[in-house]
Amino acid sequence: MHVARYGVPVELGGSAAGAVRCQLCPTECVIGEGREGSCRVRGNRGGQLVSLNYGVVAASACDPVEKKPLYHFHPGALLLSLGPPGCNLHCGFCQNWQISQVGEAEDRLSPEAAVAEAERLRAQDPRVIGLAFTYTDPVIWFEYVMDTARLARAAGLAVVLKTNGYINPEPLAEWLPWVDALNVDIKAFSDGFYRRVCQGALQPVLDTVAAAVAAGRHVEVSHLPVPGENDGPGELEALCAWLGGVSPDVPLHLLRYFPNYRMGGQPTPVADLEAMRERAKAHLRHVYISGTFRPEHASTRCGSCGAELIRREGFRVTWPGLDEAVRCTGCGDPAPIAGRTHASPVAKA
Repeated sequence: MHVARYGVPVELGGSAAGAVRCQLCPTECVIGEGREGSCRVRGNRGGQLVSLNYGVVAASACDPVEKKPLYHFHPGALLLSLGPPGCNLHCGFCQNWQISQVGEAEDRLSPEAAVAEAERLRAQDPRVIGLAFTYTDPVIWFEYVMDTARLARAAGLAVVLKTNGYINPEPLAEWLPWVDALNVDIKAFSDGFYRRVCQGALQPVLDTVAAAVAAGRHVEVSHLPVPGENDGPGELEALCAWLGGVSPDVPLHLLRYFPNYRMGGQPTPVADLEAMRERAKAHLRHVYISGTFRPEHASTRCGSCGAELIRREGFRVTWPGLDEAVRCTGCGDPAPIAGRTHASPVAKA
């Protein structure tokens, strides 16, 4: 149990006396004494907001950066990836629901131990460039991420977030200076979908993407079209037009839906994703399809001449069209890559 940030007392009488409001995310739960908020991991103990999952690790692995997915940030690199139990959204299609919605964990890792483990991995393999906070959502791990990120930066390690972006502006502004790259999930471009399927709201997520881009962070966006739910052409058009207005250089990853948790149905047809990709290219320079593991869906091409710059076959990464200065070998234009390239986690070029 760790004292949490962004908790304020609520003046309520009777049985609700001693309640606190958590202002970390837009849900802003009012939490009674001895109870927890919607995320299950921020609670009220003695009239004080506390983090119940500080340093509690539900999942960990050394992952390729492409798995986040981040395709334009240090291609071929590896990240020590950590995730806590709990989540502040409740998506009916959650792929990690066993830890985000119902699971618990007992393994603990202090910020110092997390950074030491990343440094140990980096000493063994120079492809390891930092830490990623992922799997569930780093928002509900706010204090732990902040403490670990400060130490990671001091050690020369990168800090990556895979997040739903559902966070209030003040904690986000505190977070961003310590973050190098984010992949933000925009679940849908419909507030009704967010409220009905995710128990959240759309606008705070859009605000997070815009703020992170404005702050100069490396940002990529993921979107999961669920057949019959949020995959209409008008909704995709609105999403891509909005994102293109923020920056047409933000890569968009269209994720293939597979039924999970509380949602059934059929996986997204690959042909539908390919058609969506073509429509998205009217607004965005780099659009990928994830979940098919086909090179034609995941490889990066030069925006000027169309040459294949980076080829991805699963998590095998090669760069047939990049020179040592990270420029296109075909036309000489700079490639849209943040950071250096690394030997593939699976096989070298």
